[in-house]
Amino acid sequence: MIERAHVLICSGSMCVSRGAKSLRAEFEEHLTRLGIREEIKLVNTGCVGLCEQGPFVIVYPEGVFYALVKNKDIKTICEEHLYKGRIVEKLVFDETLTPEKDILAFDEIKFYSKQTRVALRNCGLINPDDIEEYIARDGYRGLGKALLEMTPLEVIEEMQKSGLRGRGGGGFPTGRKWKFAYDQESDQKFVICNADEGDPGAFMDRALLEGDPHSVLEGLMIAGYAIGADKGYIYVRIEYPTAIEKLKTAIAQAKELGLLGKNIFGSGFDFDIEIRLGAGAFVCGEETALIASIEGGRGMSRNKPPYPAIRGLWGKPTIINNVESLANVSAIMYMGAEEFAKIGTERSKGTKVFSLGGNIKNAGLVEVPMGTTLREVIYEIGGGIPGNKQLKAVQTGGPSGGAIPESMLDMPIEYETLVEAGSMMGSGGMVVIDEHNCMVDICRFYLEFTVDESCGKCTPCREGTKKMYEMLEIISSGTGTLEDIDKLEQLAKMVKNSSLCGLGQSAPNPILSMLEHFREEFEAHVVEKRCPGGVCKPLIHYEITKDCIGCTKCATNCPVDCIDGAIKQLHEIDTSVCIKCGVCKNICPVDAIITV
Repeated sequence: MIERAHVLICSGSMCVSRGAKSLRAEFEEHLTRLGIREEIKLVNTGCVGLCEQGPFVIVYPEGVFYALVKNKDIKTICEEHLYKGRIVEKLVFDETLTPEKDILAFDEIKFYSKQTRVALRNCGLINPDDIEEYIARDGYRGLGKALLEMTPLEVIEEMQKSGLRGRGGGGFPTGRKWKFAYDQESDQKFVICNADEGDPGAFMDRALLEGDPHSVLEGLMIAGYAIGADKGYIYVRIEYPTAIEKLKTAIAQAKELGLLGKNIFGSGFDFDIEIRLGAGAFVCGEETALIASIEGGRGMSRNKPPYPAIRGLWGKPTIINNVESLANVSAIMYMGAEEFAKIGTERSKGTKVFSLGGNIKNAGLVEVPMGTTLREVIYEIGGGIPGNKQLKAVQTGGPSGGAIPESMLDMPIEYETLVEAGSMMGSGGMVVIDEHNCMVDICRFYLEFTVDESCGKCTPCREGTKKMYEMLEIISSGTGTLEDIDKLEQLAKMVKNSSLCGLGQSAPNPILSMLEHFREEFEAHVVEKRCPGGVCKPLIHYEITKDCIGCTKCATNCPVDCIDGAIKQLHEIDTSVCIKCGVCKNICPVDAIITV
């Protein structure tokens, strides 16, 4: 029977955390009760991207986006839309409806209209557990083209023509990396997919693995054919259980159809893939530490050269590409290098996936052509900052990146421009910082992370990051001096220049960029004993203004009972007892509580 409607249920991690996992059972129950279960195809998809509005349910053929869907809404959708044919307008994502109540197409919705989905081309549109749906959207076509129509060297040349650069951080040209490994004489070569995504706030790789695992498998196999490898590894952190299960399913399905294993497409090319689980160590995102972990050792980096393409896994030539890079490889092979190279800029070809977060209206997963400005991403795609607050900066590259001030928002997104601005592309985290954030506190947050994640092998990183964190603690407490700020900057430069691997070399980046653009905030902490963002507890206290309506919510919810006042009367905070938790400020319905 051909179904008359398809219901796509977003099962990305964010939607699952909001209850999406139980939505399918609700659909099953109500569709069965109405006697139309066989007429409706239910599909659990990967991340749709617009995470802030999830869970999403999308109904085709109309293409209706239902947002913030709860279990209780499913009965209404089934009875009204799927049974009676009447769209439930109150549940529809408002940006998908025109004033005339027409339904906008997917690429007409404001959030998506500025995007170009290459790596994310299938996420949210297919069932990641069904290889046939991937094949129906040109899946494994690129692999077939490579194996049956091209030599390994021609595949490498295609990558070079595309201009694809590594999407994991440094942006090294993918084709050039492959050529290094291709040129090596060896009885064995390896390819590795780096899925050890550990940046705070980054979830691009996770979304790709959960929503479109076959695109990564296909890219890995193409890479293997290009350099002469018959074995690939996917190194994925154990904190991604759904991604791991999707990969296992995808590998089993590909083997069943003869798309993985012996003599693929009758070409004589053999290839096998093995999943290796990481324990969540951020340092294992560094390629030599990752290799050490796969070999069964402790995840610690080594000196380079030699680079992995020369001597990598078990001393054999090895190429390492991250998840997004490999998803692009499979796309390039079927769409062609020339078409891919038309997207982006002269220096940075193609698109980049970002996990857009922080103080932003439409937080989620976005993919934009290189050259798109930060302002376009934040305001035209992200919808700007809630409450019309003033944007202060954008942090890219996570703990390895830097803060880009509002004055530089019209800068195009390219590898080089971000570095020139004191930041980096990184894996793709993009955190929006507004006027109520403290730059010292953000530095402290990232340094705390890198201190915990340092492998401890080299002294500059092991001791330097710890000392920088201690100095930030002193500054944020208001007990520091201007000399402490100068010493912090000197130490940051030393750690950057002398650490062994990328973790230590990039750990000072947030400090250096924020000192360059926001030095006055650091100085305010030590000279004026004031936190401009109203965040650092030792430098703030809470005060109730005359706007207080006496609702008693602050007093009722205060964990230490330090707020007094009668109903409908001005309340008062006993600052000697207050622990500065911020509960009162967050719960006040009229914003009568301020930090001073």
